[in-house]
Amino acid sequence: MANHKSSEKRIRQTERRTAVNRKRESRIKSAVKKVEAAIATGNKASAAQALKEAQPAVMQGVSKGVLKLGTASRKISRLSARIKKLAA
Repeated sequence: MANHKSSEKRIRQTERRTAVNRKRESRIKSAVKKVEAAIATGNKASAAQALKEAQPAVMQGVSKGVLKLGTASRKISRLSARIKKLAA
């Protein structure tokens, strides 16, 4: 339980920031799932388009501190590799 005004404020700020970050994480996960669904259909063009839309969302997560750069790069790289495999 907060005993000081400053700690009460920190609790309020944390709740707000957590809600915003959850929304950002959800947006990233949804974008990645769309790419994976497009890959599952086997249509390379739609999968490539979905990845093109997902990349900015993932990288925005990096700039906002929701994801680390390496994690985001790995996700994009692995999705891209799976899309390249579709043609083969």
